[in-house]
Amino acid sequence: MILLTELHYHPPAALFAALMPADGILLEAHEHYRKQTYRNRCLIRTAQGVKPLTVPVLDGNRAEKVSVSAIEIDYRQNWIHQHWRTLQTAYGNSPYFEYYADYLHDIYVSKPVLLFDLNQQFLRLLLKCFRITLPLHLTTEYHAEYSNNSPLPTLLPSYPILDRRDWLTPKAATKTPGPDTPAASELVRPYPQVFGPGFEPNLSVLDLLFSQGPAAGSFFNVR
Repeated sequence: MILLTELHYHPPAALFAALMPADGILLEAHEHYRKQTYRNRCLIRTAQGVKPLTVPVLDGNRAEKVSVSAIEIDYRQNWIHQHWRTLQTAYGNSPYFEYYADYLHDIYVSKPVLLFDLNQQFLRLLLKCFRITLPLHLTTEYHAEYSNNSPLPTLLPSYPILDRRDWLTPKAATKTPGPDTPAASELVRPYPQVFGPGFEPNLSVLDLLFSQGPAAGSFFNVR
């Protein structure tokens, strides 16, 4: 099975749970960028509650008419400093923050021009953290729906395509999952979080990694 997904900024842990049984990853590279999604934001938990971290992009007012792979990051805003300080404040005392901090920081300070490149670098790092070694490919053109007869990258093996585009969303109103689409919250078992009380689902995968480190994958309900 090849899992088709959009690229996210530090996506929810459920994405990596869904990748565990996959044979490959197909990243949507030709959709129009859409605002208010995980494409440029993530959710973390702080002492004040759940907080979004958003990567600002250039030409935000017309962003929905631009290809997702062409969206440029707005470095006129000091967002890297803000995001990093927030992560340090929220997770600096977590068991594994220092274990991953340098790798994440190196990507931030490299300042990729494109949001797509930033997200892809973070994804490759996170895949290594979970020891997920899957072939990763980009779509060659946009299709609203995929079937086994849809054109695929030449090097992609002939596996069924599981379309998970827009499966993960920060919006309250989401489309009803199909019978083969488990809710994201069902794929990640509760784990001890830095701030409580109670368990907050659907946070960025960083919350799980900083809390559990190399054991993070043991909290996935793989189907």
